Amino acid sequence: MNILDLIKSAFLGLVEGITEWLPISSTGHMILVDEFVKLDVSEEFWNMFLVVIQLGAILSVCVLYFHQLNPFSPSKGREGRRSTWSLWGKIVVGCIPAAVVGVPLSDFMDEHFYNSYVVAAALIVYGIAFIVIENWRARRRSELALDRPRGAHFAASVAADAAEQGSDFGTITNIDQITYKTALGIGAFQVLSLVPGTSRSGSTIIGGLLLGCTRAVAAEFTFFLAIPVMFGASLLKVVKFMLKGVAMGANEWGIMIVGLVVAFVVSLAAIRWLTGFVRRHDFKAFGWYRIVLGVVVLAYFLLVAPALGRA
Repeated sequence: MNILDLIKSAFLGLVEGITEWLPISSTGHMILVDEFVKLDVSEEFWNMFLVVIQLGAILSVCVLYFHQLNPFSPSKGREGRRSTWSLWGKIVVGCIPAAVVGVPLSDFMDEHFYNSYVVAAALIVYGIAFIVIENWRARRRSELALDRPRGAHFAASVAADAAEQGSDFGTITNIDQITYKTALGIGAFQVLSLVPGTSRSGSTIIGGLLLGCTRAVAAEFTFFLAIPVMFGASLLKVVKFMLKGVAMGANEWGIMIVGLVVAFVVSLAAIRWLTGFVRRHDFKAFGWYRIVLGVVVLAYFLLVAPALGRA
């Protein structure tokens, strides 16, 4: 078993665990990482590995939100179980657009759009989108504050709002308030993530914000939508890999297990951090980061890679 490959796998799991949940595109980061950290594996295994290590990331959601997502929890009463089943119904509805559009187009999109230039463009475009949407939400929040009845505490209220620049804002402030229609709408935005570099979490969070969710609710529903989508995508890749008759040796199994475990552990920390961050800050920082990363990806593959003979 190649120790260096295991170390590389751990690093890739680290990148996956962080970037899968933050709206900054795991694909964009993996494209850059692949230029410098290459595993000694076949192309077929590499393509499967990139998807399957997402299982480690998605298992972290199942662990962190096990009680909330478990309709059979003994601590839940009849109403609690009904609410949980309703949540799962909305998750399934939210996955319909990705299943209808994504499954037949997945290979086509990977073949024709999985390149550095498309990824860089998507990083920049959606980075700008995050900044524009958050600025619009801030203006809308200020307008609503000014529309309040001018009572004795009006000035203090507006001042408090101004001081809380990063506070959450939206008409849907609880995950249970998401309707089936809203879930379907967020799921439709998830289809945008078929374009590499868009970011699955980024597209669904943008959808949630535009449809009236607070940042916290948009992020949480994004976590839940990932469960069937990522499990399905991973299963599909594994089946395709197995159908090709490619055997995995001890080195490949070791690489896979290390990547999964590291992605799981890092995802636990990333999700906890993001849920706390979005309650106090907006998504503009991620927007600026995406723009910078997009420019870096574009510059590298236009200027540096050709000079190194990697174009």
